[in-house]
Amino acid sequence: MVTLGTSSTLCSFIGVMLPQQINFGYRGKQEVKHARCGGFQIKANVKTPNKDDNSLRVTTSSTLDDFVFRQNFTIKSYEVGANEKASIETLMNYFQDSAINHFKTFGIHRGGFGSTEEMIKRNLIWVFTRMRIETYRYPVCDEVVQVEAWMSVAGKNAVRWNWLLRDSKTYQVLSKASSGCVMMNKLTRKLSKIPEEARREFESYFVNSSLMIPEDGIKNIPKLNVTTADYICTGLKPRWNDLDINLHVSNVKYIGWVLESVPESILTNHELCGMSLEYKRECGRDSKLHSLTAICGANNNNVEFYHLLQLEDRGVEILRGRTKWRPKL
Repeated sequence: MVTLGTSSTLCSFIGVMLPQQINFGYRGKQEVKHARCGGFQIKANVKTPNKDDNSLRVTTSSTLDDFVFRQNFTIKSYEVGANEKASIETLMNYFQDSAINHFKTFGIHRGGFGSTEEMIKRNLIWVFTRMRIETYRYPVCDEVVQVEAWMSVAGKNAVRWNWLLRDSKTYQVLSKASSGCVMMNKLTRKLSKIPEEARREFESYFVNSSLMIPEDGIKNIPKLNVTTADYICTGLKPRWNDLDINLHVSNVKYIGWVLESVPESILTNHELCGMSLEYKRECGRDSKLHSLTAICGANNNNVEFYHLLQLEDRGVEILRGRTKWRPKL
C-alpha cells in the first residue's frame, strides 16, 4: 500500500501549474485537447464545439477513447539497464506520471500525487493496493514510446488505473498494466472510504473497460517464510531518496527490492515478462527488510517465482508478489 511516485520524463509535473484547455485541434470527429504537461486527451465522437452548447458532455459508456490520456516519453540513457533496455522501474514511472498528468487535464488536480480539492480538505491521498504488469518488448535508449492511461471503477471504495505502452511509430503494444488504488488518511495512516464529494469530482471520467490482466496471479500468491523461500536477501534499507512526498517508500522501489533476491543466473539469462504485486503496508525511512523468493514453476525455459518483502525485526508483511521470466533472445 504505497502512494503514487514520480519520475523524470518529458514533462515534469512537480511545480507545474494546472494545465488549461489550450491548443484545441480536431481529428475528424475527435476533439484533441493538448495539455501543458505534454500529453493530450482524446474525447471520442465529439461534435465541433460551440461554447454556448451544453450538450457536448461525453459519457464514459460509448468507446474506450473517451477520456483516454496519451503521453509520449523518450527513453533516456540513465533509464536503461545492463541489457541496454528500459528497466521495469522506468515503465512504472511512466505509468505513474501519465496517471497524474491525466488528472491535470481533467482540471481537478490540486496538488500532491493526484489529489483533488475534496481529498485535500479531508487529508486524503491515493495509495496503491495492487499492480499487474505484462511486458512483451522492452524499449531501448532513445526510442519514443506512448503511454495510454484511463481510469475505471473498481468497487465502491477503489478505482483502477489502466495503461498501455505502445511503440510511437507502429503503435504496437509493448506492455500493459493495471493497478488498484484506494484512499488513505495521511495523518492517521488508515484507509478511508471514498467520500461522495470526492467521488463526484472524478467519477464522470471513468471508462467502462474490462480487466486487461486477470487477477488470478495476485489472488493465489502464498505467504513465504524463511523455511519455504529458496533465496533470501537481508539488510535492505531505504535511502532518503527512496522516500516520496508522503515520507514513505515509493512503490517503484519495492520492485528493486523484490529483484534483489532473484538468482543472478535468472537476471543474466532471462527477462521479466510479468509481475503481480499486492501491497500490504507502507514502509518508512527506518525500516529494515528481508526479500524472499521461491521458485513457483518452470516450463520450456520460462520460470515463475513467488516473492515476499517483510520487516526484518517483526516479520510483518510489506508486499507479496509473483514474477514471470522468459529467456532473453
